[in-house]
Amino acid sequence: MNKKEIAEIKKQFTLDRCSITRICGCYVDGEKNKKTELREAFLSLSEEEMFKYFDIFRKTLSGTVGKNLINMEFPLEQEAEGGTQNFLMKLRESKLTDDALTEAFYDKIIENYDYGENYYIILIHAVYDIPGKSSDGAEMFDASDEIYDHILCSICPVKLSKSGLHYNAETNNIEDRIRDWLVEMPDWGFLFPQFNDRSTDIHGLLYYTKNAEELRSVMMDEVFGCTTPLSAGSQRDSFNALVEETLGDDCAYDTVLEIHEKLNDLIESQKDEPEPVVLTKSEVKRLFEECGVEDEKLENFDERYELAAGEKSALVASNITNTKKFEIKTPDVVIHVAPDRADLVETRIIDGRKCLVIPMESEVELNGIRVSALNPTTDKTDEVSSESNSEEEIPF
Repeated sequence: MNKKEIAEIKKQFTLDRCSITRICGCYVDGEKNKKTELREAFLSLSEEEMFKYFDIFRKTLSGTVGKNLINMEFPLEQEAEGGTQNFLMKLRESKLTDDALTEAFYDKIIENYDYGENYYIILIHAVYDIPGKSSDGAEMFDASDEIYDHILCSICPVKLSKSGLHYNAETNNIEDRIRDWLVEMPDWGFLFPQFNDRSTDIHGLLYYTKNAEELRSVMMDEVFGCTTPLSAGSQRDSFNALVEETLGDDCAYDTVLEIHEKLNDLIESQKDEPEPVVLTKSEVKRLFEECGVEDEKLENFDERYELAAGEKSALVASNITNTKKFEIKTPDVVIHVAPDRADLVETRIIDGRKCLVIPMESEVELNGIRVSALNPTTDKTDEVSSESNSEEEIPF
């Protein structure tokens, strides 16, 4: 699913567009005990409750595709009788009216969800009547010829509200506030099946995680039967290791800078596209070639890539580069530069030492205080002859 398809489903979580038929819920304590359960038609809830649930459901479909939202395909064997996809199909087809299936789903979540505190499992069934679209993209609600029958699961932490004082309007007093158990925004969830090309795709699901670095491999394996992909941070670390190992002793500042500049240019050129920029093994190799990496350095590239990222893994470009800042780090100094001005920082050999050189032509601040580029006591002769005039030198 891409961001446009996700946005289309999120739009259904409003009172006037609501397509939810049924909601089920199970409140679980820190000891994995089921404390209370909910089973009812969604439209039987009060409007206040529905609005709060809508916020949770929208949040379950929020974040960056390829980072917080991950498209996952089921292995073929999981679509056979007894497989994880087969179980989810039965759950969807039951429209959450089969109590035994719903309980089995709760049990599977409780067994594999390692949290240690209270949480609330929310499961909904919805039927979206997909409107047709005209050539200009306008929705034609009278031209629908397909429905998107789906389930959405959200797992929300339930935590005790903070202690404090509050104003009691009835007594007109400031009093101790009663602490309540509050359902927070979801930590984990999924949408099944996928909504690809504005149509149902039963061969995959959309996985949500609040923390992009906690993909919960046990849940992926036991609940979905899918292989856990590399997290955003792991993709970045794998790419960095690949660059270092490929370039070896020739891992020069200018080459690494060019690699990241090309990545940022690629992301910028496709920023309006619904799909994230994804690089396969061959595309990463081509990127290195375009940045001047010698052929002899790329002889064992395929082997290095597979060791670092996996044989069939692709890397999301936004996970392996930072489009908002360029960081240069030494043991004692960290420099953050806007990506489009990274060329301001140069490397030079000065007095026999390797240095990072930054021009100081515009206003400079030190702890918020505007300072002049040169020490006022600097001798004029030194100003003219110094190689570092109007520049800051940082050894590395």
